[in-house]
Amino acid sequence: MAARIRWVNSIFLISTFCVTIIGIPIFWYFLGERINCWLHGALFAGMFMASGLSITLGYHRLFAHLSFKAKWPLKFFTAIFGATALENSVLEWCSDHRRHHKHTDGEKDPYNIQKGFWHAHMGWIMFRSLTTNSPLTNVNDLKLDPLLRWQHKWWAVIGILVGFGLPALIGFIIEGGVGALAGLLIAGIGRLVAVHHMTFFINSLCHTWGSQPYSRKCSAKDSWGMALLTFGEGYHNFHHKFQHDYRNGVKPWQFDPTKWLIWVLSKFRLTYGLRKVGNKDIINAQKSVI
Repeated sequence: MAARIRWVNSIFLISTFCVTIIGIPIFWYFLGERINCWLHGALFAGMFMASGLSITLGYHRLFAHLSFKAKWPLKFFTAIFGATALENSVLEWCSDHRRHHKHTDGEKDPYNIQKGFWHAHMGWIMFRSLTTNSPLTNVNDLKLDPLLRWQHKWWAVIGILVGFGLPALIGFIIEGGVGALAGLLIAGIGRLVAVHHMTFFINSLCHTWGSQPYSRKCSAKDSWGMALLTFGEGYHNFHHKFQHDYRNGVKPWQFDPTKWLIWVLSKFRLTYGLRKVGNKDIINAQKSVI
């Protein structure tokens, strides 16, 4: 088992989690009165939205599924702030995700829920799999983009400098050393852990609990509760049935801010070619599971 441990991944995930649940409360207890809570709350919220939406809108719906097209400024933004989630490069992330959809619940599914909740949540990141590792042959289309090739080479540097350095720098400029430390801990590390588990819960919880209104062919489930925490990604049963649709929450009342943002950006011509399945196909899918 020890030989299969991905030590860098494991140490990083465990240490950032411990800093978040232990280090930040200690910092707050001793130095909380010296920092501006509104400033660091806003920094956390801003970095969380920029990082999280760059995963849901960029890595996931734009790059992995090609559910819409985007102009270069938006692609650049999501490549930069998607890197701050430190979930690998666009190419690696999309390769894993496309294999997940192709082999859902099977041996070649990187985060196969059949191997247990822990494996699907983060165990697959911490331990090597002899059956799911593969070259990036399923993202040859993405390799044609020079921006993504550049991001693939530098994603870790970008993620650390922007994800940790930016909030620390803003904190330092406004509040000095204690502000820099607060920015690093709260909007840097705390935000990172929140984004990590936002993503991980899609792979674990949304393949464990919820409803299956569109298909029962795989374990993917819709969860409105998870949609609230993941910018709309919780409608996972619909997504697995119609993976190229730019919407996850297809109903007008379903909470899917990623969908709304893609649509709004289309009005500014930053996104275009939005793909969506027809209402007839959706109705037929619902009838098939009754």
